Parts: sequence; C-alpha cells; structure tokens
Amino acid sequence: MRNAVGRDIPDALLSGGREVYQGKNYMDGRYMQKAAPRTRRYEKPRESKVVDSIAQALRDCGAKSGMTFSFHHHLRDGDYVVNMVMRAAIEELGLEELTIAATSLGGAHDPIAAYIESGKVVGIQTSGIRGRVGEVVSAGKLKTPAVIRSHGGRPRAIEGGEVRIDIAFIAAPTSDCAGNCRGVGGKSDCGSLGYAMTDARYAGHVVVITDCLVDFPNMPASVEAIDVDAVVVVDSIGNPGKIASASARISQNPRDLMIAENAAGIIASTPYFKDGFSFQTGVGGPSLAVNLFLEQYMDERNIRMGWAIGGICGPMVELLKKGKVGKIIDVQDFDLEAVNSIHRTPGHWEMSASQYANPANKGAFVNHLDFVVLAALEIDTGFNVNVLTGSDGVLRGAPGGHPDTAAGSKCCIIVTPLTRGRMATVCEHVVTVTTPGDCVDVLVTDYGIAVNPLRPDLAACLDKAGIPHVSIEWLKEKAYSLVGRPDSLEWEEQVVAILEARDGTILDIVRKIRPPAFS
Repeated sequence: MRNAVGRDIPDALLSGGREVYQGKNYMDGRYMQKAAPRTRRYEKPRESKVVDSIAQALRDCGAKSGMTFSFHHHLRDGDYVVNMVMRAAIEELGLEELTIAATSLGGAHDPIAAYIESGKVVGIQTSGIRGRVGEVVSAGKLKTPAVIRSHGGRPRAIEGGEVRIDIAFIAAPTSDCAGNCRGVGGKSDCGSLGYAMTDARYAGHVVVITDCLVDFPNMPASVEAIDVDAVVVVDSIGNPGKIASASARISQNPRDLMIAENAAGIIASTPYFKDGFSFQTGVGGPSLAVNLFLEQYMDERNIRMGWAIGGICGPMVELLKKGKVGKIIDVQDFDLEAVNSIHRTPGHWEMSASQYANPANKGAFVNHLDFVVLAALEIDTGFNVNVLTGSDGVLRGAPGGHPDTAAGSKCCIIVTPLTRGRMATVCEHVVTVTTPGDCVDVLVTDYGIAVNPLRPDLAACLDKAGIPHVSIEWLKEKAYSLVGRPDSLEWEEQVVAILEARDGTILDIVRKIRPPAFS
C-alpha cells in the first residue's frame, strides 16, 4: 500500500491494526489506552536493593529467553552497560531469542553484532542504529526486522503497550542503595537521564547499574526507587569523555558558517522571531553554528529566547549563562559543557523523552517550538529527509528527535551542503524517508535556499526581507550537474527494518541491499 510520502509498504506489515503514514497530524485527537506494567510489591522493609552482580539481578528479576531488555544511550559512544548486560544474559545465563529496546545503538555496541549473527538477539527496537550492528542488520542477519522509532515515537510505543519491556537497565552515574538515581555526580556524569524515565515507569522490572553508590536518599532523583527492583555496583558504567561526538561541535568550515548565517537570517525574517521565542538546533556543525549568528540578531532587536529544548550542547549553555535564553529543558547532553551545566546553572532543567516529544501525550514540548534547525544526509524534491541510511543503503544514522521537532515546530529549517564528496545531498528521491516533507519548511544550502511550496507565508517573509530563494528542483539539478546522478540501489525482497512515523504509522521500510555482481 502506498503511503503519503509515496513509499510502497508491503501488506504483510500492516497486520495488527498497523497503518501506513497518512500525514503529520493524522492521529491528532485520537485516544490511546496507556499500558500499566505488572509490578512486584515491596511491603517488607529493606535495608538495600544492592545485589552482587548483573547476573544476580537478572535472576532476581526472572530473566528468561524471549524477553525484551531496554537501555538508554546517555553515555553515547562511551557506554559500557549494554554490552555488560547482554554478556551476562547470554554467556552466563544462557538466554536466547532476546530483543534489545535501546534508545540508540552505536559503535560502543559493536559486540552485540555477534549475538545477532549467532541468533541470540532476534529483535532490535531503537531510535538510532550505527556501527557493526547497523551493518549486520542491513545484511539481513537479524531474525525479525528492526523497528526504528523517533525519540517521541519510542515513549509513545512504550506507554501504549506496543513495546513491552521486561527489564529496563538504567546506567546511572549515581545511585543510592534503594535505586534513587541521577545522571549527575560520580565519575561517569552524563547530565540528563531523560531517555531512561519512561522505561523505568513502564518496565516490568528495573535494574540500576552504577559505578558510584551514594548515601540514601539521592535526591532529586531522575529515576526513583519506587520503580527500581535491584541495584548493581560495577567498576565503570562508561567513559564520559566519549559523550561528545565530532558532529556535536560548531563547524569552522566557511561553507558551513555561510549556511548557518543564512539560516539565522531566515529565522529573523519570520514573525515568530520575537521576545520569548523557542528554539532547538540539531548537533551537526552547521546547525550548532546558527546559535552564533542568531545571538547577533537577538542583540540587534533587544530580545531573548524564552526557552530551548532537546539534546543540549555547549553553545546553548553559553547563551543561558549570558542571559540570552530564559530556560533550557534538557532530555540529553551532547558534550561535557552541557553535562556540567545541568547541575550548576540555574534555569537548566531535566525532562523525560515523553515530555520532550511524545505525540500521544497532552503537551509535548516540541509542539510548542517556534524554530528548529536540523541537518540531513539527503533531502529530495518532496522535502523528505533521510538521516538514517547512507547512500549505500546501510543503516548508519538515527531519526532521533528529527521528525518530532520538524512536525511540532512552526518553522523547520534544514541546513546541509548541496553535495558531500561525490554525492548529491539534494536529490530526486531519498534512500529512506525519516522525516516527511510535509514537516519541513525551508532548505538552506551553500548554493541557495528553497522554501516548501506548502509554506507560501514563509516565502513571502523571505521576499520581504530581500532573501533570494530558488526551487528545490533547481537545487537538485545543480547538485547533479556538479557530481552526476547516482546509480539506483538494487534491493532484495527481505525487509530488514521498519521505520515508523512518530504517530506509529509506517513511514518507510529498509530492504536488504543486493550485493554487487562481479563478472
């Protein structure tokens, strides 16, 4: 069945009430029954929930083959916990047919690929998939198609019972003996624990894994003891020095800075740019650089940002410290500047992923956004964006909060160079649709600006400000004139991943790549 972005979704995937994507506000106003977890009662007084090992915690929580374990990625490429838990479950306890429901998987989790290839891990549900795990899933070695959801779609699926977590594992920089845990303090400080909160509330069992046990009560807690079954103390939960990635730094490339400056000019030309406006930027270099130029416009007009949200980096923290932004509401920290700020800077607050972006709740922050500036691996003439698969069709990215913020904001701006290497970033059709075109308003490249025809009001704002713009078709042809048209990818029938829109409908699928034929 063909969906609203023109992708053909196999009928076999539409069982159990699943629908294809039908537009960004298709589910608005519908009711959803929240699913309460089956939980164990603790009436008897207990001195401590600390147990000797992860294996013991698994036994105490009734771990068995076929279960779903969840994890969060606040330590990003420095995370040790996923690998430790899966090693204990599979190699010590002999569990099989496990599903990993992680907020994101990256290079730190390469050892999991071997468990997929051996058939011990049979399911992946995540908001990001990179490294060896992405490669083996793309090669069709996972028993069932991976399910990719946005950061808002994931808590929606958990709260609605589509994803039932048997045991949630919380990598906690600090915890007390009862399980009150925080993302701040200790030697593995990661700041916000926003992605772990929904898991803890809805999982059947919750295990806190920490490398810093502190005195009871550890308050204010990100995850509270009322949801925790066991605490395990290990030597190290991760390397906080690897929280930051190369992409989470302001670019010094003149091309990227020009793109950022133009994006800031577009923001300043709209009626939404006024005192108290709200803002989020992605973590790509050009996206972050927008902060620098936006500050200049704020100073010129004597206004300040009311609040900012999302994954937070140093540039936004600097604006908070300067008094240029009223509050930062933080679901994840992308660098150590943000980590240090959340427990030291007034006005910097933690929130859950559900508060951040869940489209099925009654007040996600993304739905109050004025502006969001995001990057793209590719964008097509329908303004559909791909941030998940490479030009070779291999899973190596993450929708993350991209589709959530694009859909919720009044003005979504995509910033990207027209070409990368020998690849056209602006193209006829993206490899995979991760953010639908009806959620994207403006594209800014180094060769020109394009406004979505669905937003003639924004085109008029640019005209009034004297900002030139072209059609996205013109940008596509320019890109092809520079690097040529890419060869079409060859796909096999096997579906290796299902990409859900934030509302739970099917936005796109990823098939196994057909290996090249050699004569």
